[in-house]
Parts: sequence; C-alpha cells; structure tokens
Amino acid sequence: MLVLRSAALFVLAGLFEIGGAWLVWQGVREHRGWLWIGAGVMALGAYGFVATLQPDANFGRILAAYGGVFVAGSLAWGMVADGYRPDRWDVLGALICLTGMAVIMYAPRGGN
Repeated sequence: MLVLRSAALFVLAGLFEIGGAWLVWQGVREHRGWLWIGAGVMALGAYGFVATLQPDANFGRILAAYGGVFVAGSLAWGMVADGYRPDRWDVLGALICLTGMAVIMYAPRGGN
C-alpha cells in the first residue's frame, strides 16, 4: 500500500510541476499573459508541497526518483496538451528513467 501511495504522490507531483511549467510556457512563449504565468507559479509551488508528502524521508532520493517520473510525464503531457508524438527512442528513454526511479525508490534496503 505504501508503494501505491508513493506512486500516486509522484503522479500528482508530476501534474503540478509539468502543468505549472506548461502554464508558464503558455503565458510567456504563447503570449497568453500573466494569469497563465501566475497559475503556473502556483502549481509549481504546490509541487514542492506534494513532494514533502512522500513516505521516504530522504530529500535526495525523492527528487532523484522524481526525475524519472518527470521525464515520462513530460512526454505524456506533450502528447495530450500539444499533440507531440514521441518516437521509439523517446519511449525507450522514458522506460529506462522509470526503471531507474523504481530502483531508487522501491529497492529493498536492509533496515533503511
């Protein structure tokens, strides 16, 4: 159950961080204005809080593992929000990153 909670928190963190960055991008690069930028900044702040809810207490481990989620989530966001179509190398890279995330977060550690 702890792994499911952790995975759900990674997904939520990804939605806030990637969504926040996308909103800022839209506000600046697509000239949608300060409202979009402000919403993006708020979402990025929410990401920081969600990361603290992970059951593991090691900041470095959480952020390192989240990197894999960020890579895969960014490709997925691009597909949904911008019509981006990843090629097989994008997909392979994302799977490698997610595998690394799983090793970092969920590998058995004697007593830790």
